[in-house]
Amino acid sequence: MSNEPLRGSSVLISGASVAGPALAFWLHRYGASVTVVEMAPALRSGGQIVDLRGVGREVVRGMGLLEQMRAARTPTDGLRLVDERNRSRAFVPVEGFRGDGPIAEIEIGRGALSEIIYDAAADDVEYLFGDRIARLDDSGEGVVVHFEQREPRRFDVVIGADGLHSATRGKLFGPEQPFLRHLGSYVAWWTVDNDLQLRYVAHLYGEPGRSLVLRSTERNTRALAAFTFNERPLNYDYRDTELTKNIVRSRIAGMGWEASRVAAQIEETPDFYFDSFSQVVLGSWSKGRVGLVGDAAYCASPLSGHGATISLVGAYVLAGELARHAGDVSAGLASYERVLRPWLASVQELGRDEGAKMMTPESALGVAARTRLVHLFEHLPARLRPFMVRPQIRVSNGFVLPDYSALGPIPA
Repeated sequence: MSNEPLRGSSVLISGASVAGPALAFWLHRYGASVTVVEMAPALRSGGQIVDLRGVGREVVRGMGLLEQMRAARTPTDGLRLVDERNRSRAFVPVEGFRGDGPIAEIEIGRGALSEIIYDAAADDVEYLFGDRIARLDDSGEGVVVHFEQREPRRFDVVIGADGLHSATRGKLFGPEQPFLRHLGSYVAWWTVDNDLQLRYVAHLYGEPGRSLVLRSTERNTRALAAFTFNERPLNYDYRDTELTKNIVRSRIAGMGWEASRVAAQIEETPDFYFDSFSQVVLGSWSKGRVGLVGDAAYCASPLSGHGATISLVGAYVLAGELARHAGDVSAGLASYERVLRPWLASVQELGRDEGAKMMTPESALGVAARTRLVHLFEHLPARLRPFMVRPQIRVSNGFVLPDYSALGPIPA
C-alpha cells in the first residue's frame, strides 16, 4: 500500500497540452487532488509533430503508455533532401540512431500525445476547460486563485504549464521579453494537401535563410508543412492569426519547389501555427507556492528536438520532488530545479548550436554543406551513424531519472 505523500494536498495546473496532463498524472499517483485549468474549450487536437527521445521515452514507459504512443505515432521512414524539382539529393533514415536520430523513432502529433496522457488520468483529475487564471494571491500558506469564469478557490500549489508565452510566468515575473532568447528564426506549421503523394517520409527543400519541410500525415492522406526563415526579432502579436499568416506569405514568396502551392493553402488551413524559435531563460522557476514546468520554465525551442521530452521529464521530476518534500512546497520546488537545471542547460545549448545551424542555413554554401552531411549519413553503415549525432544522442540520454517508486503505487 502506498503512503501517498501528497494526500490532502491540492494542486492547480494551468495548461493542458503535454506538461500539464503529465504532471497531473504523477501528482495524482502521489495522492494529490489535482485540477487543470485550460483556456481552450476542449483538449486541443492537431498541432505539430513532436519527438519522444531518450529519457523521455523512459518516463512514458513508467507511465505505462509507451506502447500506446508507439501505436499512435506518425510513421516516417526518414528525411529526404530534395531540389526544386523534387529530385532526391540525400536521405537520412530513421534506423541506425538508437531511436534518437535526426528523425526520432517515435514521432507523434502533439494532440495525440496530449490525448493519450489526458485519458490515462482523466477520471481522477478535475479539468476546467474554457477558463484561465485572472489573479494569484499567495499568502505563504496557500494560493487563492481568481478565475475569469469561476469563483475563487484556494490551492496549496499552483503550477504554470502554459507554454512559451506563459501567462502564469507573467504573473510571477512580469513581461516575457527579458526571459525570451530569440534564436534568429521563425517557424510556421499548417496542414496541406498531399500533392506529392508522400508515403511515410519527410521532404526538405532549402534556400539561403529559409527551408520548407513537407511530411505525410493522417495515413498519407494529408501533409504537414513546416516553413522556417531567418530574421531578427519582429514586433508582432503572436495571437493575431491574420497578421502572422501575412508574415509567412511575405517570407515564403518567390521560394521554389512546392512553396507557392502550400502557401496558397494557408488561408483555409484549420491548424495554422506561427512563432519564433525562442528559448526561455529564467533565474528561478518558482516564486513562493507557484512554479513553472515545461516550455513555460525552460523552453529549448523546436530546434532542440526535445520539446516534448523536457516537458515529460520536467513533469516527472517536479511531481516526484514535491512528493519527496511533502509538506514543504518551497523545498520541493527548489529541489526540482536543482535536480533538473544542469540537464536542461545542455538541452538548450543543443538547440542554440546544433539545431539552428542545421534547420535553416544562412548561405547557399551552408545549404550545400547540409546536403553533403546528410548524404554522408545515408552511406554510413548503421553501426556508425550514432557517431555523427553524438551531441544529440548524449543529451537525449544524459539525465538519470530519480527513483520515486517508493512514493506512489507501481503502474499496472
